[in-house]
Amino acid sequence: MMGWAMFGVVALAAMIVLAVTRFPRRLWTIAATGVMLGAAGYAWQGSPALEGHPVSIEERKGEVDPALVALREAIFGKYGTAVYSYATAAESMVRIGRPDLAARVWLGAVNKYPEDYSLWTGLGLALAEQDGNQLSPAAQLAFNKALALHPNHPGPPFFLGLALVRAGRFAEARPWWAKAVELAPEKISYRDDLRVRLFLLDRYLAAQGQGQATQP
Repeated sequence: MMGWAMFGVVALAAMIVLAVTRFPRRLWTIAATGVMLGAAGYAWQGSPALEGHPVSIEERKGEVDPALVALREAIFGKYGTAVYSYATAAESMVRIGRPDLAARVWLGAVNKYPEDYSLWTGLGLALAEQDGNQLSPAAQLAFNKALALHPNHPGPPFFLGLALVRAGRFAEARPWWAKAVELAPEKISYRDDLRVRLFLLDRYLAAQGQGQATQP
């Protein structure tokens, strides 16, 4: 009943506004018709029997890991690259709690640049996030495309491994992170970061008694 009560308050407020502004009485029927149409639409598509429930905007916001952003920029490049521009737009969608829109940003990116492995990698990770951090067939397809476009780059295997880690599939993630470390040049700035993550994953797997998985 809370919904109808609120609707009644809105209707009463509309009448007061009409009276205060001296809206011509002969035209009040037009406003009344609008109110009645609104009531009919609310009864049809709304939920007037449900109680009101305040929703906090903060609860819907997503988080973007600054360390992961820095690592992505080190791996794929920053200013002047397509992946940087699209990632910035996608991350803004994540921050407002709309991973679906973030995935659409990446989808638009690969449609415009279908041969860019970094964009396909971003799409794969975004699709996994949209699906509750589960590696869906669509996300796997995007990662496979990235791996096929640039099989010797550490970026696609690392982020595929990250998607698997987020999905709780740690043993499956291990060979992909090992592959990323193997492909990273010896003196590249982010190689130590990849090695640390692989080391921590190995420690976790050892503690769980899962051991190391085979190379992909």
